[in-house]
Amino acid sequence: MSFPRQEARTRRFTLGVPRSFALSPDGRKVAFLRSRHGTDGAACLWLLDLDTGRERVLADPHTIGGAEEDLPPEERARRERLRVSSGGIVAYSTDEAFTRAVFALSGRLYCVDLVGDGAEPFELPAAAPAVDPRICPRGESVAYVCRGALRVVSVGSGADRAVAEPDGPGTTWGLADFIAAEEMGRHRGMWWSPDSSALLAARVDESMVARWHISDPGTPEAGAQPMAYPAAGTDNADVRLAVLDVRGGGDGPPEPQWLEWDRGALPYLATAGWTTGPDGTPTAVFSAQSRDQRTLTVFSADPATGLTGPVRTETDPVWVEIMPGVPDFTASGEPVWIGREEGGERRLFVGGRPMGPPGLYVRGVSDVDGDRILCSVSPADRPGAVELWLMDASDGFAGPVELPGSEGSAVDAGRMRGGTLVVQRRSLDAFGVRTLVVADAWSQTRGTATEIASHAEEPELPAPRPRLWRAGERRIPSALVLPSWFDPEGAHAGRRLPVLVDPYGGPHAQRVLEARGAYLTSQWFAEQGFAVLVADGRGTPGIGVEWEQAVHTDLAEPVLEDQVAALRDAAERYGCLDLDRVGIRGWSFGGYLSALAVLRRPDVFHAAVAGAPVIDWRLYDTHYTERYLGLPQERAEDYRRSSLLDDAPGLKRPLMLVHGLADDNVVFAHSQRLSSALLAAGRPHTVLPLSGVTHMPTDETVAENLLLLQVEFLRSSLGIGDGAAAD
Repeated sequence: MSFPRQEARTRRFTLGVPRSFALSPDGRKVAFLRSRHGTDGAACLWLLDLDTGRERVLADPHTIGGAEEDLPPEERARRERLRVSSGGIVAYSTDEAFTRAVFALSGRLYCVDLVGDGAEPFELPAAAPAVDPRICPRGESVAYVCRGALRVVSVGSGADRAVAEPDGPGTTWGLADFIAAEEMGRHRGMWWSPDSSALLAARVDESMVARWHISDPGTPEAGAQPMAYPAAGTDNADVRLAVLDVRGGGDGPPEPQWLEWDRGALPYLATAGWTTGPDGTPTAVFSAQSRDQRTLTVFSADPATGLTGPVRTETDPVWVEIMPGVPDFTASGEPVWIGREEGGERRLFVGGRPMGPPGLYVRGVSDVDGDRILCSVSPADRPGAVELWLMDASDGFAGPVELPGSEGSAVDAGRMRGGTLVVQRRSLDAFGVRTLVVADAWSQTRGTATEIASHAEEPELPAPRPRLWRAGERRIPSALVLPSWFDPEGAHAGRRLPVLVDPYGGPHAQRVLEARGAYLTSQWFAEQGFAVLVADGRGTPGIGVEWEQAVHTDLAEPVLEDQVAALRDAAERYGCLDLDRVGIRGWSFGGYLSALAVLRRPDVFHAAVAGAPVIDWRLYDTHYTERYLGLPQERAEDYRRSSLLDDAPGLKRPLMLVHGLADDNVVFAHSQRLSSALLAAGRPHTVLPLSGVTHMPTDETVAENLLLLQVEFLRSSLGIGDGAAAD
């Protein structure tokens, strides 16, 4: 099987990898999702018992309702925002005591016991279609969304009722709005109180948001699908929070206890949840951000009265980043936060005290277990490495998590509860993901690590061995991937390879990582006869706040300058790069960067493949775009400078635009408008529209042929013969 087909069939080698872990309070049991093999697209729910070492399947979608799915529109939208390409059980929730789990399949709600052997999933008599079910901490009731209404069903009696219903066109309860899910990392809209008596719920009103229409000429019988899309400078959805008493009593839904804050000044609901006070009283906690994103305030609220007050405010003259995992609280009630010290980098704070040494790049909080905090960080000198650090609020300890038999650089992610640590490690030394469970991880006699097997396939591809370095005066994180058959010091000494620049190059995504899996597609392109360069220029994460904020007011020039600088530095370091034949490819922001490269630097870049590119930033969403460019009504010149439409008459190099017609994130209008501008200027170019494809091509045939067509286009455009690659 060819690598392009294998990559497509395995969803980029993610099928069969364990994920979505939940741990019991004592840390002795671990639930997780995993499909049965590397091409099985339907994930099962599994349970690992550390006392027996036994894994068993709790729920298999193949036997419950079949692998074929019939998803409601709300669930399709959730998966698109989450970038979930698999099927089956894609999410689940457990109660506090870890006795039950709930999940949805094709809009039907299921529950399964986590205690005892031989338990079978059973369907709850919920209204259909059921979306995003969440079981309460006591395990007695399940909240879910059905057609915009927030409902609660009893696990025992099966009694089902609405606790909040849409009160107008364009309103929904219990789901994240588009901006929260796409740009803010908040994918849910309801949260159970610790005592299971109430729900904190988001009410989203999209009635004022402009309606766009997504149509696919390949299915004219379907008609255009309307969607509320908040483009830069236009109205966002109105998001409110309310506490809903779900204990019953009364014929209709309970009266919402609204939590009020200055939504005019802080319209973005960033996070929400609960904490418990010293006397055991539940308190609602949420954070809200200003539209210019320079202010982020954490609030606490009395759920009984709705009385709301600020707890902490973070400000920044450029923007305040919404950090994963915070706010949170230790068992002793101290707030856990990630903020900036005066003029410095982000630090972890517990109760106002900085934790850990300065100089770490803090990425987020993974879990809080008692008074211990598990953090994701990168060392100051190795932005491509992602480490797990333990911070102990009780004694001030801070240090990296050390795993038995796992030395060397890697990219780690983890969960923690009951003293048990689950770590997923991706390294340069091996394909795939290694999952280790360490019980009693913080004791002097640390428990033996138990490995949860991955069922993912190994790529039929030579192992990537990227050369990693920091390029140029700005020390840009860079990686060079060469063909496995190419020997620059021996048989191929003096031979120069055409170059393929393969970036993302934008905010919130790194490509230069100390993990083999990050370079699989780049290695395949290298095997076709290219020297492949990957560089993370200004605007990408991993280095520091100033580096990320360097793209403020200009999304074009800094990122393009750094790709050019990394290319030239690579050519000086490695004599095998042919700078007279340089192509560039990318998707989403990487697609924007690819088109930008051939339009503005044809002296450096000689051909480009731009996949799903943002062309005109006025057509992209509010939260992302306005963070960098402000409001288009106020910063028209910044938008013009970052747009590619005015550059169309200057196209001198081959350019292929690839775009899904059903893309509701970067809509097809971006590529269409650039193509129209190029046509009006008489500039030849290629457009490849993908019928039925959203922002993520998942169809096997489409995904496979996309790679093959790209390499053929680049070969032809750069004048590379079929003999460029070794057999």
